[in-house]
Amino acid sequence: MDNFYLIDLYDIYGELLTDKQQQYFEDYYFENLSLQEISENYNISRNAIYNSLKDVKNKLELYESKLKINQKNKKLKEIVTIIDDKKIKKELEELIWKGWNYVWRNSVY
Repeated sequence: MDNFYLIDLYDIYGELLTDKQQQYFEDYYFENLSLQEISENYNISRNAIYNSLKDVKNKLELYESKLKINQKNKKLKEIVTIIDDKKIKKELEELIWKGWNYVWRNSVY
């Protein structure tokens, strides 16, 4: 699975994860820390970090398979590019960015 895709899913569904899962994910994918570095920071085994990240990946994929929010957002973005009606286009763009603004307002980045 592409890391960018996984990060997109995290942006959408990250709040559904535990605080520890969020911390490990952010350390690994955003801070680019190794499993060993993360395990040392939290004083737990490297294997525990690996298993937690694997669990996070599985949860994010499960959420997307059920809710399909990422898929729907991509489809909406495609539709926006082909719409000629400026009013409809603007309203769709606002809907798309309203969701992303919520994600960014409520994130730690």
